[in-house]
This record gives sequence, C-alpha cells and structure tokens, in this order.
Amino acid sequence: MTTHLDATALDGLAPRVAVPGYDRGQVTAGIVHLGVGAFHRAHQAMYVDRLLHAGESQWGICGVGVLPSDRTIADVLDEQDGLYTLLTVDPAGVTDARVIGSHVAHLHAPADPQAVVDRLADPATRIVSLTITEGGYGVDDATGEFEPRDPATLADLAGASPPSSVLGLVVAALDARRAAGTAPFTVMSCDNIQGNGHVARTAITAFARARDAQLAGWIDQHVAFPSSMVDRITPATTGEVVAAVAALGIDDRWPVRSESFTQWVLEDRFSAGRPAFETVGVQVVDDVTPYELMKLRLLNASHQAMGYLGILAGETYVHDVCRDPLFVGFLLDYMHREAIPTLQPVPGIDLSEYCDQLIARFSSEAIRDTLARQVVDASDRIPKFLLPVVRAQLAAGREITRCALVLAAWSRYLEGAADGGITDTRLPELLQYVEAETRSPGAFLSYAPVFGELGSSTVLRDAFVAARASLAHDGARAAIAALISQEEPT
Repeated sequence: MTTHLDATALDGLAPRVAVPGYDRGQVTAGIVHLGVGAFHRAHQAMYVDRLLHAGESQWGICGVGVLPSDRTIADVLDEQDGLYTLLTVDPAGVTDARVIGSHVAHLHAPADPQAVVDRLADPATRIVSLTITEGGYGVDDATGEFEPRDPATLADLAGASPPSSVLGLVVAALDARRAAGTAPFTVMSCDNIQGNGHVARTAITAFARARDAQLAGWIDQHVAFPSSMVDRITPATTGEVVAAVAALGIDDRWPVRSESFTQWVLEDRFSAGRPAFETVGVQVVDDVTPYELMKLRLLNASHQAMGYLGILAGETYVHDVCRDPLFVGFLLDYMHREAIPTLQPVPGIDLSEYCDQLIARFSSEAIRDTLARQVVDASDRIPKFLLPVVRAQLAAGREITRCALVLAAWSRYLEGAADGGITDTRLPELLQYVEAETRSPGAFLSYAPVFGELGSSTVLRDAFVAARASLAHDGARAAIAALISQEEPT
C-alpha cells in the first residue's frame, strides 16, 4: 500500500522518511533554477531544503524545465506539489530517505517562455542557477569563444521572440531588469566546467552583445557569476529507484537516488545577496579554482578513463570496474602520475586520500551507476575533464600514456556507433575522423573542435597510435596490463 506523494501526505509517511519541517506556504522563491535534472535535485535543492529548515524562507526554488521533453517532469511536480523523495546510499548500502520541499514553483519554458522571463525579471528573484550540461553554454573548448551550435540559441540570436533558449531567457530578463532599474540577479552555474562562472559570463555577455552592446556592458559590470565545484554521484532515476521508494510506502513518480557523499564549493561573489550557504555544509571560498581542478581532473576525468575502457572490456557498471584490481591500478596511476602533477595545492585536502576515497565511492554497488552514463556527450566532456591534463603534462614534458589510452579507447568505442546507443551532438563529424584512422593513423586527433592545437602534438599522436594498435590487437584488458607492466611503480 502506497500513498501518493503531495503536501497532504507528509504527516502520514513512515517515521524513517524525513519530511520538510517548515511551512512551505511561507516560502518564497528567491532562486530560479534552469535545468531541473537528477543532479540538481540531489544536490543544490537538498542544500536549499536545509536552508529552509534553518528558517531562511525567502530562498525557495522555482524550477524551470527548458526542453520540450521536460513537460512530463513539470506535470509530475505539479501533481506532487513540487515534492519528491531523495534516497542517499552510503558505501555500506545503508539508505536514508528524505522528502525535499525546496521546489515551491515550477515553469515549463517551451509552454510559456514569457512566464519564465517574467519570473526571472521579478525583483524577488535574486539568484538564477544553472545545470544545463557542459555543452549548454556554447563556448568553444579550443578557442574560449562563444560559438553556439544548438538550434534554440541560434534562433534567439536571429531575433526569435519570445526567446526559447536558456541564454535567450536569461538575457531577456536581465534586459527587462535594466530597463526597470531593478538590481540584477546572480548567475550561478553548477555545471561541471572549469571556471564555470567565467564560462557563463562569456556566454551571456556575448549573447547580449549580439543584441545590444550597452546591455552587454551593463551585465559585465553589474552581474556576478560565481564559480563553483559540485560533487555528488547521481545516476538517472530508474524503475528500481521508484520501486525502492514505493517499498517505503510512497507513490513518487520522480524520486532520485544518489550517494551519501556530497560537496559544494562556492565562490563568495553575488549581485543581490545570498543565503547563509556556509551554515548548511557549503564551502564558501574566495577562490574555487583548486577545488574544481581537483574534482574535474580526478573524479570526472576518471569516469571518462573507466567508461570507454570498461565498455570495451564488456563491463556495464561502474562498481564492477572499480572492484577490478586491474582497472583500480590503472585509475590510481592515472590520478597520481598524470592528473595530480597538474593540480594546485587544495586547502584542507590530502590528494592521496581523496583518490582513495574516489575509488571507494566508485565501487559502491548500491548506487548502480552505469558506464554508459559516463560516456554521454563525450565531445563536450573530454575537452573539459581530460584534455587539460594532457595539455599541462605536455607543456611540462611529463607522461601522457594513460590519457592517450583513454582517447584511443574513445575512438575505438565510436567505431561501434553503427550499432546505435551513442549520444553526442558531434557524432557525425567524429565518425568521419574515426573512419580516417584506417588511412591515416592519428587522424582522429585532427578534429579541431575537440582537440584544438593538441592534435598537432607528435608526442600525443605517437602515444595515441600505439594505444589504438594495442587495443585493436589485444583488447582493453590486455592493453591496460601492457601499459602498467611498462611503468615503474608509483
């Protein structure tokens, strides 16, 4: 017997399920969040839920679905009064259940884009946060310039009204606030991008400049774009997660499950005030750079490192790969020998312990994270996670053999695209360069939108070609074993 989750059901839920201990009717939405996916609901919305428990009632969230496919999500949240269940699982498999109440309003941009602009322009909105994926900003990884490819942004730049893209909606609202003499909101990116605040600033000011140079100047002068580092492994919701919540007596059509570990490091740079994030576990700092480099180059790049090689080895789940001594040795060697030398000192963090903690987190079977989730949109992720390591190592004359093996595994993985199942906005172009490998080994690295100037490195090309040959001849496991056997112990 389950109870449909909505505001009337909270008092009747099982005692082991924590529920909002604040009056949601008194909460106002000071934050508008664009891109309400699983990660946001397990991370930022959870921290805001803690704030509301602490009495900061002006910092509720209005969620915005930005894609046509988000219509179902909007309907579910409407039926459930914005409530959903968050399950967190520790490495031992112990599960905690909490109903999150921080989403107090929700809009679907494709259905009513003007309503979104109006909400963003409302003086009550003081923070606009984003999880729109690594590729959602339209900033080229190789050049650092604003070069959008998605149809919605291009249509908005061409003058579509009302706007339909995230950048178009945000810029339209900032324009309305400037015209009304309203203070601008803060734009707070929570995407996995190095310098995500700088990237958001580049995208939004460049979009605005295409419309109005004075507007772009006003944004650049008055809008804060704090960078942040966000961390919590959160797979997509499956039927298994829905069933686990139902076993607690809750009929919830859109629960989320994540690991118990969570971290958020946030720069203290805001245009219109902020809640006391530091009181609910957020590390508020002057400079987030050391933390974000650590996370991107160790955690996120390791997901890329295990993803293609694991799939080529016939594996499905992250935890299986990270319980295999061969893969664990490869990942730790990548972290210690190639990634850590590129990092700055991280205040309060022992990097060796952090690496061991990552392996422990990755090996948690309770999360049931898939390798397939790690390799979505690789052409947006690899330039942000792995290639900065390659670039820094080459510049210092240090080794890149593990990075080269990962890139070679990516190219071999792409050879299976004919079987379907590969999601990447650049897939047709990538396949052309993979096909060219048969005529010109190393040709894959010539794809400039991903590799930029790195493609001309003879050191990288030689390592890549050798790694591809090893994968083709011996397979993923043997290629890893051969690489490890060639190296001295760390």
